[in-house]
Amino acid sequence: MKEISHGIVVDRGVRSGKPVIKGTRVPVDVVVGKLAGGMTIEEVMKEYDLRRKDVLNALSYAAKLTSEEEIRVAK
Repeated sequence: MKEISHGIVVDRGVRSGKPVIKGTRVPVDVVVGKLAGGMTIEEVMKEYDLRRKDVLNALSYAAKLTSEEEIRVAK
């Protein structure tokens, strides 16, 4: 298991190495997707038995990934 961001880990044996919330099997993309789909932080916390800081860590990791993304637009 390797921590790739605060509270976010990857492990080949867990969810095929997808980033998950540390101490769980809940993938970051599921948490972010649920929030994007309209669930509140509290609903996600209850649905996946997470703490507020777990959800915020997932959002922080997703923000970090998108901030490093570079998109080139062809003319």
